[in-house]
Amino acid sequence: MPEKLNPARVAAANQELTNWTLGQTPQSLSRSLEFVDFKQAFAFMTRVALLAEELGHHPEWFNVYKRVDITLSTHDCDGLSELDLRMARSIDQWAPPAR
Repeated sequence: MPEKLNPARVAAANQELTNWTLGQTPQSLSRSLEFVDFKQAFAFMTRVALLAEELGHHPEWFNVYKRVDITLSTHDCDGLSELDLRMARSIDQWAPPAR
């Protein structure tokens, strides 16, 4: 079972992951991404889905046309775990440049 991050680790992650918004109940990380078109958004989602399967950790997400909204949280520990941080870092690498 994943371990919930302590407050100091959450604060450090919040400083590191500047493109993400920290939610509180339960603790989560959220980000909205905009792509050129649906095809690119879907390709991105496929890439994230493959990582999610590899980690056994799945995001909550919403897609409309070229926008993807993602929320990361570990339900097993009712907050954030290292799995969420790993996914957020990968997503940041694959995200399109800000428009």
